[in-house]
Amino acid sequence: MKIISFSEALSLYLDAPLEELRSMADTARYSHIPQQRVSWQIDRNVNITNACVSGCRFCNFHCKPVEKEKIFVTTLDQYKSKIAEMRRLGGDQLLLQGGLHPELDVIYYENLFRELKRMEPSLKLNALGPPEIAFISRISGISCEETLSRLHEAGLDTLPGAGAEILSDRVRRIISPGKPTAKEWCSVMEIAHKMGIGTTATMVYGHIETMEERIAHLFTIRDLQGRKPEGVPGFRAFIGWPMQLKGTRLAVMMEEKGLQLPRVEYGWSKEEEFLRTMAISRIVLHNITHIQASWLTVGMKTAKKSLHYGADDMGSIMIEENVVSAAGTSNTMTAEGMQKAIREAGFEPWLRRQDYSPVDPSKLRSQAIS
Repeated sequence: MKIISFSEALSLYLDAPLEELRSMADTARYSHIPQQRVSWQIDRNVNITNACVSGCRFCNFHCKPVEKEKIFVTTLDQYKSKIAEMRRLGGDQLLLQGGLHPELDVIYYENLFRELKRMEPSLKLNALGPPEIAFISRISGISCEETLSRLHEAGLDTLPGAGAEILSDRVRRIISPGKPTAKEWCSVMEIAHKMGIGTTATMVYGHIETMEERIAHLFTIRDLQGRKPEGVPGFRAFIGWPMQLKGTRLAVMMEEKGLQLPRVEYGWSKEEEFLRTMAISRIVLHNITHIQASWLTVGMKTAKKSLHYGADDMGSIMIEENVVSAAGTSNTMTAEGMQKAIREAGFEPWLRRQDYSPVDPSKLRSQAIS
């Protein structure tokens, strides 16, 4: 498969007919995944805490650490209940994310992970993300290498690609001023890759970034994957989705400044923007095997279409989700609904774990998830 340049990618993204992009992305998809099948997953997204110092203007979920009456930290009893429900539904993994809580250091997370593994030894922990690792490192007074090593030893299995948004410091200074820089995000991922910890990469687009910054983000991810050691997974998948702006401070700021969404200039609908973004992601990221469709943010109808624009994975049914829904998204999914949607798109569904190993589908339960 041809490795394209930045200028070629930008030109394709902005100017190529949608059908041309679809054809190129579909060809690239089948070079990675030759089978007519699409993966999906059962896991639970648990927010460790809502206290956060990052000040992200697009987040309606977090609380400032001084807002003591609004802050929660999930208790062990709550974890036990959430895990039990997830198990009943056939899941075996927690996606653990939280805010940058100034009182939760590396010792807190070591104790949490060990206790969760004690409760459920076969439980998989896809936990934290580069901003949290960098923050925990700083408040604990240790390096990111030591932080990741200790957390991995305590039970962290994989590292999600949270907090990437757009890997441009110009953008990050405006939308998430308290988060680590783009370079720091990449550094944490590079350390994880050297340790053999599997990760994912993300992009949250559709706010104040330029189209050039979107494409540059993809090339940053591609180059980072190209530096991973041989024999380690690196980025197993890439997930891109449109930012949910409803009711956020970022939406107010954009309105006050008269900023329009980048797609408006090109006359794209929301669906076309998503399909173009999925396609160019598959075309640019030649060294990442899986591209995931974000049904949660775009709806299942558009997500099914994206399976013909380079995506080969539908992600999780999301037993629990609090952050994106706080900005206006209300899509839900069941195990039965997920499989039905994949088949309707012309593919055979296969249930996977975070590392893309298959799961016995007999574990499924006929139970709705709301």
